[in-house]
Amino acid sequence: MLIGELSRRAGVNAHQLRYYEAQGLLEAGRGANGYREYDESAVLRVKQIRHLLGAGLSSEDIAYVLPCALGEAPELPGCPELLASMRSRLRRLDDQMATLARSREALAGYIGAAERMGGENYPPFDGTA
Repeated sequence: MLIGELSRRAGVNAHQLRYYEAQGLLEAGRGANGYREYDESAVLRVKQIRHLLGAGLSSEDIAYVLPCALGEAPELPGCPELLASMRSRLRRLDDQMATLARSREALAGYIGAAERMGGENYPPFDGTA
């Protein structure tokens, strides 16, 4: 199938498919006319990539785990190398979330202090502005 059909069937833009190919996540053959040609398994592969990206994995992480992926969701067998990679990514996400929470708390504190010093001139902080 050509890139337009894969794009339609997998629900992603063609430029995303070209990016996945550039990252080594998706393979395409070339027709005599030079157009990318994908086999039927590419639809499943793209859906797996989308799910793994949604889980916060980087392209590099996905390239590592994708050969083990089974099904659309996908399921990943519990081999030690794969688990170590995913645990490492989870720790990085936890660290980033903790840093963001500290930053948010500090910023909310500064806003609260500023409101107390002259708050009648400012709308109250509700966390959404």
